[in-house]
Amino acid sequence: MLLGPVLVLLLLGGAGPASAHAALASTDPGDGTVLRRAPAHATLTFSESVGLRDDSFRVLDPGGHRVHTGEAGRADGRADTARVALPGELGEGTYTVAWRVVSADSHPVSGAFTFSVGRTSQTAAPVDTGPTEDPLTAGLHKTARYLSYLAVALLVGTAAFVALCRPPDPAPLRRTLVAAWWTLLAATVALLALRAPYEAGTGPSAALDPAALGDTLTTRPGVLLLVRLGLLVPVALYLVHAARTARADRRGGRRTALTGAVGVVLAVGLALTWAAAEHASAGTQVPVAMTSSVLHLLATAVWLGGLAALLTTLRSARPAPDAATVARFSRTALTAVTVLVVTGVYQSWRGLGSWQALTGTAYGRLLLAKVILVAVLLAAAAVSRRWTAALVTEPAAVREPGRVPERVPQPAGGPPPEAPRPEAPRATHPSRAGTGTGTGTGTGSALRRGLYRSVLVEAVVAAVVLGVTTVLTATPPGRSAEEAARAAVPAGGVLPASVTTIPFEIGASGSGTVQITLDPGRTGDNAVQAVVFGPDGSLAAVPELRLSFTLPDKQVGPIEADLLDRGGYWSANTVTLPLPGTWTMKVTVRVSEIDQVSENRRIRVER
Repeated sequence: MLLGPVLVLLLLGGAGPASAHAALASTDPGDGTVLRRAPAHATLTFSESVGLRDDSFRVLDPGGHRVHTGEAGRADGRADTARVALPGELGEGTYTVAWRVVSADSHPVSGAFTFSVGRTSQTAAPVDTGPTEDPLTAGLHKTARYLSYLAVALLVGTAAFVALCRPPDPAPLRRTLVAAWWTLLAATVALLALRAPYEAGTGPSAALDPAALGDTLTTRPGVLLLVRLGLLVPVALYLVHAARTARADRRGGRRTALTGAVGVVLAVGLALTWAAAEHASAGTQVPVAMTSSVLHLLATAVWLGGLAALLTTLRSARPAPDAATVARFSRTALTAVTVLVVTGVYQSWRGLGSWQALTGTAYGRLLLAKVILVAVLLAAAAVSRRWTAALVTEPAAVREPGRVPERVPQPAGGPPPEAPRPEAPRATHPSRAGTGTGTGTGTGSALRRGLYRSVLVEAVVAAVVLGVTTVLTATPPGRSAEEAARAAVPAGGVLPASVTTIPFEIGASGSGTVQITLDPGRTGDNAVQAVVFGPDGSLAAVPELRLSFTLPDKQVGPIEADLLDRGGYWSANTVTLPLPGTWTMKVTVRVSEIDQVSENRRIRVER
């Protein structure tokens, strides 16, 4: 039952993009820009808060040599920024800034951008952002994450099944609880040890470095894993106490209620260590999202872990579970599914951000796969409910004449001596079930076998759902993926509707390029900056530069940009592009009184 989901997990985990959840919103200096003087800092702004590493920044000069920089810090104390101080003696040429940070939901993200001082270099330093991830480390990390989800579902779900459904013989479930506790302990230790190499993108041998482990324990993901380990101690004590209480005679509702309250507190504490380290901890509506995430995880555990507990009970319990136990779980599962639907819809809306992201992002496609699997799971659950209903009504339908109810009121002191206790119907041997002898017992056995098969199907599908969920939590949300796509630099190094480089040539009079920056490159008001470069890549002065925009599809334009010579570059404070679409940008460069050239480029303007 575990092999299939693990294979699905590994296959899906390798099919998507790197686990980068924080989208880079902007850089200062802007990517590809040419500055007249060296900047004092390099600043990154992200879509959510990020954690910094010792090697968060590496700045390379035009020759590819590393530039000495200050320590990584924040801009204006904002948690969604990363800043590094640059030396003041940067010479002319193109510089590369490679960066690596950790998203608020504990996943690393990296990238690079360039800027030039004075002029662009003929050749820039290779963009090296460092390893995105080590395949072996990533595989071990994903497996440990899956096992931790599976273990907490079994642990919480089985404990809830024992407390809420009251099976006649909980002894077989104690082995499940012990196995789940040890699995969660081992998976948490593995995640803690693998945290440093996972963030750095190195091999798993780096997990043996005590210094790296010490650094991990100072980060938020490391602290949360440490809290999870600490919670496992009271969880173990609680399970021991609950087992002793179940074996002993109950002494009243107060003690049972107190035990249940302690169990709920521990379960919520465990769920918080996941919610505070994943998607819910970053983005919009964090308090609501955290609450929803905790409820979603607990409802998942109660339902899926309860399925495994019911399967174990149906298979191993002696005597067989009574109809009341099955009926109690059916009601509990219905409540859990209701919570799952409500919280799942909210989390899907929060993670996607738009309908387009449902099919246009890896997160959306995984979410669709999960929805389909959950639909299959609900169909199997509907079959199980029908078996449950038949099992609940079966005793009344086949009760033989003379059989008395299980509980009969008796006078104080017990029944009178002269009233003999009615003889219960003789049980039919299992091999004779369904042959017409002992109809009640045979029918009950058949119903339980049918329920067992349908619950087994539910459990298998549930394990696959849990695997897809694990991959989903390690995939950039649709909202973040769209933000990252808008901010991403294409392979050619040009940002459409943001930075465009246009070469020009006027025979023997001159040649060069014009770099046009359109900020923000969206509909509405935009600021324009244009820089002209000569054949050698240095700044060039021209007597006139004109720029216009036309949207042929809508017959809009030309819209002229009133460029002013600022002494080395040209700019216009505002040019208004009213509609989204593919615009034609026309630039006219005059290099002398009689020589000029016009070039067109198509740019995409988003809403």
